[in-house]
Amino acid sequence: MCRVFADAGRYEILGASADKPIAIRAQALAEFRPWLSMMVKVFRLNNYQLLSLTVEMPRAVAHWRADIFSKVTGATILTELVDVIEIKAERIATYTEFFAPR
Repeated sequence: MCRVFADAGRYEILGASADKPIAIRAQALAEFRPWLSMMVKVFRLNNYQLLSLTVEMPRAVAHWRADIFSKVTGATILTELVDVIEIKAERIATYTEFFAPR
């Protein structure tokens, strides 16, 4: 999965969980990789729905929702997300995700 991300980039995930706000910021893939690995291990997505997609190269914005199951809490929460990416040299150079439970 990390092959699609640029080594030198900006990666952010911002939002609200049931308990508190969450903010992950990384200035390079080396900083982002552990967070990405943890999220893949802890969360499972079901009932994915792409609500809108806008592509104006080199940027793209996807608005989507999914039921997100946490292996830690055992809870499934319908969550709405917006991903904003910028592509440079055929890799994701900036990735910003906003999310909120519905």
